[in-house]
Amino acid sequence: MARFWVCVAGAGFFLAFLVLHSRFCGSPVLRNFTFAVSWRTEKSLYRLDVDWPKHPEYFTGTTFCVAVDSLNGLVYIGQRGDNLPKILVFTEDGYFLRAWNYTVDTPHGIFAASTLYEQSIWITDVGSGFFGHTVKKYSSFGDLVQVLGTPGKKGTGLNPLQFDNPAELYVEDTGDIYIVDGDGGLNNRLIKLSQDFMILWLHGENGTGPAKFNIPHSVTLDSAGRVWVADRGNKRIQVFDKDTGEWLGAWNNCFTEEGPSSVRFTPDGKYLIVAQLNLSRLSVVAAPPVGSIGECSVISTIQLADQVLPHLLEVDRKTGAVYVAEIGAKQVQKYVPLNSYVPAFGS
Repeated sequence: MARFWVCVAGAGFFLAFLVLHSRFCGSPVLRNFTFAVSWRTEKSLYRLDVDWPKHPEYFTGTTFCVAVDSLNGLVYIGQRGDNLPKILVFTEDGYFLRAWNYTVDTPHGIFAASTLYEQSIWITDVGSGFFGHTVKKYSSFGDLVQVLGTPGKKGTGLNPLQFDNPAELYVEDTGDIYIVDGDGGLNNRLIKLSQDFMILWLHGENGTGPAKFNIPHSVTLDSAGRVWVADRGNKRIQVFDKDTGEWLGAWNNCFTEEGPSSVRFTPDGKYLIVAQLNLSRLSVVAAPPVGSIGECSVISTIQLADQVLPHLLEVDRKTGAVYVAEIGAKQVQKYVPLNSYVPAFGS
């Protein structure tokens, strides 16, 4: 069963179509399929991979986050619910490999930080149980390696380090860690940790001014050494120097309707992919040159169906594919570049 609709916006026409997931139409075969094709001057850069994953029936909970291990061709998905596996592992081709649940309460963000010698998965856990309010490192098979924070206890402390609803993290190849802590909790802060978990710098005050936050929800880095934070409640993206923590500027002109919920760069560094949760929209934004932040400029958009609700996303650093965790549709979808503008990983 497919549903087609056409709408008019100014001088532009849009065509969008939706193949409903079994949760919406009762069919065990059809799954949610959303993609917008624009007939305006903006160019389409991605297409939906309708064959990913091969077995969507493994999505049995609410899918909050997704990570990509580009070195090993693996995709990790965090989902929530009772009596179900919290972490699902797929191949980049969409085949299901395994699931695990050990010491995971309520996953919010997930990041794959694999090297040639180690496959590591980091998870931010916002649960109220024994394993909640922590940032944890796992092996690819779910073995717990490291715990940051005080398990089961939310707080604002720095020694020992405490979290309250840590939203997401980004791990550099050097091992340095950037954490946004405060998805509606006590904290509204950005923390940089060294590879041995020492605090290098932080910004940690609630507010609307520079380097202040209201629900910092996602964090990423670009190749120029800048840290980009989705300051969701303030409807902006803030930018910092990764070495000093110095505030470099902010974008707010693109987010007047709703703040960004997720941010990731394409492998070539030309674009920033931004998700807006309640608008069910993905935007492809032009990255600024080195030495300038400038204004936000949207190059292309992907308008998802109502109530799909893209929460967090990840970009494969090898292929440029975009994976989107959708809490409304309860699935992860994969978008692949239409053109070969994304160079090979490491080129």
